Amino acid sequence: MKDIVRLIVRLIFCILYRVEIKGRENIPLKGGAVLCANHAGELDMFFIGYRIKRLIRWMAKEELFRNPVVGFLIRRLGAFPVKRGTGDVGAIKTAFKLLDDNHILGMFIEGTRTKRNTGRVAKPNPGAAMFAIKKHVPVIPVSVEGDYKPFSKIKIVFGKPYYLDADKNIKYSNDELKEFSKSIIERVYAQMEEK
Repeated sequence: MKDIVRLIVRLIFCILYRVEIKGRENIPLKGGAVLCANHAGELDMFFIGYRIKRLIRWMAKEELFRNPVVGFLIRRLGAFPVKRGTGDVGAIKTAFKLLDDNHILGMFIEGTRTKRNTGRVAKPNPGAAMFAIKKHVPVIPVSVEGDYKPFSKIKIVFGKPYYLDADKNIKYSNDELKEFSKSIIERVYAQMEEK
């Protein structure tokens, strides 16, 4: 079923958008990884995953699953629910298990949709760094640009995977994890400046 859903998404996007994808070769062919992206719009999850071979297992806000149609679609595309702002233990355990099973865990590093150049400072999600450090898996930085109007251009850039300069045996504070995650955000946005 997930292959059918992905095919339908691909057909729709091919008709409605001009999608440029760079760096697909940077997606590891196997093994766990934490894919960290900025969150420009509601369709980010689809644009990032619809033309790569591996299925990304997205942490997605619980509210999305309350709509039966949306919930059905995003589950088929690899998403699982997380309660935001609560330290959702169940979702954390699911994420660790997925990494143990060599899946790619997808996260929107800022936790919510944001627009660049608004003067707002990005708020890093400490969870992204925590997963990458504790499971000693690489981070894949992904940047998304575009306004999602029909027939507009969308640009997706997959950066090279890299390991955080951290020790998985150290228990880092929440503030320290936020700093690690902030460094991921900076790398994601730096990719947008590269030509």
